Amino acid sequence: MMPAKFKMSKKGVGQLLNSPMVSAEMLRRAEVIKGVAEAISPVGGPGDPHSGAYKADWHAEVRKKQVGRSRKKRPVGVVWNPSYYARWVEYGTERVRAHHVLLRAAQAGGR
Repeated sequence: MMPAKFKMSKKGVGQLLNSPMVSAEMLRRAEVIKGVAEAISPVGGPGDPHSGAYKADWHAEVRKKQVGRSRKKRPVGVVWNPSYYARWVEYGTERVRAHHVLLRAAQAGGR
């Protein structure tokens, strides 16, 4: 019985990584992370002028970005919140504790 042989094609791997199938999976994972982020986002009380705005402002998409040593553009899932105070919610301030919403969402939903 002959052992199986495999010869990798770098061009073929590049085509696979840029395929619609991989882009769809990146978007699926980004949407899962976005859903977790929305679910665990803090909402201010009745006196908060931005109550619920942070929670409603999450976005997910696939972008082509340079990755790896080759610096070739590949599909990457991106999740972000454009609220101007999103970084304060994530990392905290001297008055507000850090919530780490995106970190926790990525840990919980990135599978």
